[in-house]
Amino acid sequence: MSSFRFDLLVLLVFSIHFSPALSDLVISKLDRRIDLTSQIVRVTLTLKVENRGTDPVSEVSLTFPEHQANNLALLAAVSTEGKGKTRGAATNLPIKIKQPDDSPPSLIWYAASLPKELGKGESLNIDVLAVFTHVLRPFPEKITQAESQLFLFQDSAHFTSPYNVKVQSLTVKLPSESVESYTKLENTKFSGSEIKYGPYEKLAAFSYSPVIVHFPSNKPFVVAKELVREIEISHWGNVQVTEHYNIIHGGARSTGEFSRLDFQARPHVRGASAVRNLIAMLPPRAHSIYYRDAIGNISTSNIYADSSKTLVEIEPRYPMFGGWKTCFTIGYGLPLQDYLFQLGGTRFLNITFGSPMNDVLVENLTLKVVLPEGSRDISVSVPFPVKQSQETTFSHLDIAGRPTVVVEKVNVVPEHNQYFQVHYKFSNLSLLTEPLMLICGFFSLFVACIIYMHADFTISKSSASYIAKLQWDEVQGTIQQLQDIINRCLLIHDKLEASLRELSRTGDIQACKAVRKSADTLLKDFSKESKPLLAILQSSPQAAHILPKVEELVVKERDLQEKIMLKHTMVVDSYEKKSGGRDIENRVASVQQKISVLKQEVDDLLEFIEDI
Repeated sequence: MSSFRFDLLVLLVFSIHFSPALSDLVISKLDRRIDLTSQIVRVTLTLKVENRGTDPVSEVSLTFPEHQANNLALLAAVSTEGKGKTRGAATNLPIKIKQPDDSPPSLIWYAASLPKELGKGESLNIDVLAVFTHVLRPFPEKITQAESQLFLFQDSAHFTSPYNVKVQSLTVKLPSESVESYTKLENTKFSGSEIKYGPYEKLAAFSYSPVIVHFPSNKPFVVAKELVREIEISHWGNVQVTEHYNIIHGGARSTGEFSRLDFQARPHVRGASAVRNLIAMLPPRAHSIYYRDAIGNISTSNIYADSSKTLVEIEPRYPMFGGWKTCFTIGYGLPLQDYLFQLGGTRFLNITFGSPMNDVLVENLTLKVVLPEGSRDISVSVPFPVKQSQETTFSHLDIAGRPTVVVEKVNVVPEHNQYFQVHYKFSNLSLLTEPLMLICGFFSLFVACIIYMHADFTISKSSASYIAKLQWDEVQGTIQQLQDIINRCLLIHDKLEASLRELSRTGDIQACKAVRKSADTLLKDFSKESKPLLAILQSSPQAAHILPKVEELVVKERDLQEKIMLKHTMVVDSYEKKSGGRDIENRVASVQQKISVLKQEVDDLLEFIEDI
């Protein structure tokens, strides 16, 4: 801490000795208020400027040390004339960097242009807002889960003004009434959560009196390392907003182990510095809100809506301690009529620029406004300096792509969440492009289906290949019919075998003979049916390679018929002669063996023909 203080002193002392004082203007009164209640430090200056010189003055200079200017996110000034009831309307003052040639780089000069020249003896009230980031330093830089964050803030009790100051005071607003230590100067008072320095009178230009405040703060130090906002306009009635966040806890880094049990039991003690949730303030008519990350949808969020706003409470998957990171996406839709307007032949989008989350510092913001395909004459109006470019985005049913305005800015604070405008021209006839594409696409599909269903894509019926295909189809049909006949014959064989088993159980010879007689009639009919089918195969050249197997199948099946009939006759005769069971088995043993072999051969031939 002492080395940092020494560097600051060297820097400012060098600036003071080598920076020229401007004698024409005098600040009769300067009130400065520094707000340290969040990670974003806001400095409010109220100046009363008098022209003591003879020449009129057109601008007022403001100076900041380089280490502060490097972290300056926003600098705005307004001027008013008069006081009390006679005080005029506020006028915004343009501000630009205007570094004198003889000024060292350790002091940065800004020039606020006045609405009109300030004449001799005239005075003007100026209110200045300066917003700084990364000026609060964690001290200590690392803490455990149970410890609170402490921060150091260093500045000067005297504003480094290039003008002489008659009366000056400083108020430092803290997050709470607790403070570790602070620099005590003349006319210093600590009351409640405020430290007051001054008033100090008759201060020369570039007066400097260092002050250091060491204080606790467990406010969320949420830093978005990167935020990509995508705003997609659809003239069919919706503005879709998608925001991709890369978040880090920018406070004191967490060291040691994290205990979920301790955090759940005493979250305000064992996790005082953790970020538990974020609050996004969306427009009142936001709809279709979602919150997800790379894993998927995150259900730990709540939505509270009324007529003026929609609050989304976003709770990360885990509490965030110092140095911890997380990435997530939120998206929502907005009614088109609330944000898109038309003036003459030009349409313009009027929507807010920054993040909807309060007190979130965005280090790098990329804003993309995706306009409808066919938009032209595009221009952007932003109330502060940004980097602009254009690209093309392709989506569904796009032909040339959608023009996309890309706006980039670093060091974005909530004060940047102002309305900006994107102007463009768009023909209403372009709205019909996508519907016509869908109509033409479906129409073409239906026409193609109709043509396919009614067109004949076969080869010429007089060609040899077509005739050969027809002959082969006929051969396949004939073989299928023969297979069906063979399979029915095999079923009859099974019935004959079953009648013999029933005979052995009941001894009913007449029933067995009746089954035999019925089977004999059916087999003769099947034989008659198969003869013309065999004749077709024998006359067809396409069946030459399969005909031998078919003929062999028919012969084997007939042999099988004969053997089964022989077995059936032998068994029935033996029962009529009242032979014993063993004698019957001995008589039909040789026949049964031949039947088994024939059955296997018939099955093999059927399988072979089926494969072909």
